[in-house]
Amino acid sequence: MKKVMLTLLWGLSALVLCTSCSENNDQITEPNSVEQTAETPWSKSVPKNVIEAATKLDLNVDHLRYDTFYFPDGTSEERLFIEEDIVMTEQEILALAKFTDGRQYATNNLVSQGRNISIIGYTGFLYGLSSKERNALSMAVNNYNSLSGVSISFTLTFGTNYQNKDMVVYRNPFQFGSGGSAGFPNNGLPHKWVQIYGLSSYNVDVIEHVITHEIGHSVGFRHTDWFSRESCGQNTNEGDAGVGANHINGTPTGYDATSIMLSCFHSGVNGEFNSNDITALQAMY
Repeated sequence: MKKVMLTLLWGLSALVLCTSCSENNDQITEPNSVEQTAETPWSKSVPKNVIEAATKLDLNVDHLRYDTFYFPDGTSEERLFIEEDIVMTEQEILALAKFTDGRQYATNNLVSQGRNISIIGYTGFLYGLSSKERNALSMAVNNYNSLSGVSISFTLTFGTNYQNKDMVVYRNPFQFGSGGSAGFPNNGLPHKWVQIYGLSSYNVDVIEHVITHEIGHSVGFRHTDWFSRESCGQNTNEGDAGVGANHINGTPTGYDATSIMLSCFHSGVNGEFNSNDITALQAMY
């Protein structure tokens, strides 16, 4: 089965950042593996103080680069990409470093308990979700809303007026590869920007998987295999990403082959939480 690395911004072990990937193609064990990487990364070097901050946060500085981050209105800005699927600004990295002395791993930053999260699927020109992607988003939101014993919930709408929404899901037509990206919660709010890209050839279950995964990052989950990235055919420790990779009681401490928060996905995923994913959500919220 084809494996795809999700450039999300970190994962159910989680933050801004699902499905992540590495830039080293020679580390992928399957010949049909697909990496979510930019083909034309910025050549700008990362300043020493930012590298030092990232190191303090236990980020993998071997996969730290500047690139263009696109918003659904077509504007863009320079941001730092870590492990391909985690996207942060310099200010966010430096601020996190100031206050810093899987299995299902949560970050130290979570959404406020009991919050109803307003989430919109963007339908505007160019960055709008396709009909299949909108269906997948509805399925992903239902994955969360159908759980018992979880205090957070989602109210989903579709349209273009996303400014006052907690979270917006949209398609990035300029990103190479296949997958998604997101970030981690801050100040009791989920990460706002959830991108997907390169998924038009996949079935709705795969797209549901990617969106569910990226929403997971946005509410505080890191990749469940953050300690090894085994799902990507790698053996790389992502570190605690500066936001704390905290093990959740009742979930595995080793590789969980069916978790929706694995760093990489393949074409056979079904888009559903496994029992350990559910245990993690119930423990966190």
